[in-house]
Amino acid sequence: MRLLIQRVNQASVTIGNECVGSIKKGFLVLVGIADSDSEAIADRMIRKMTSLRIFEDAEGKTNLGLREVEGSLLLVSQFTLYADCRRGNRPSFTKAGEPAKAKSLFDHICQSCRQLGFTVETGRFGEEMKVDLQNDGPFTVWLDSEELAYK
Repeated sequence: MRLLIQRVNQASVTIGNECVGSIKKGFLVLVGIADSDSEAIADRMIRKMTSLRIFEDAEGKTNLGLREVEGSLLLVSQFTLYADCRRGNRPSFTKAGEPAKAKSLFDHICQSCRQLGFTVETGRFGEEMKVDLQNDGPFTVWLDSEELAYK
């Protein structure tokens, strides 16, 4: 699983002329899911993501988490995070999760974050979307389940 987390002042997702998800301060998270991912992996990634302390405190140090700043989540599924560009000029997406499984895991992530008490907005799985954001910093963090050490 891959999460591209952007600290934002605001972000929104539009499909056609309809805004389907919008947040103020918080994280815009692009979510890539592989066939090898599971709910257990998703749960570990959720814990890591929601525990990140990447908001500035009164002294300008990144000591505050999403909960402390009353931030929201805008979660957007993005299979292209599994693009393999090692050969040629056209990316391969063979490592991206099969759509039905990926949608199920994406829905699990959204629901789990809501159960943790976070406000969660989303795009629509499998749709062509336009994402607009004001990155705060800019501050962007990459989480890959294969690179994280879990206890």
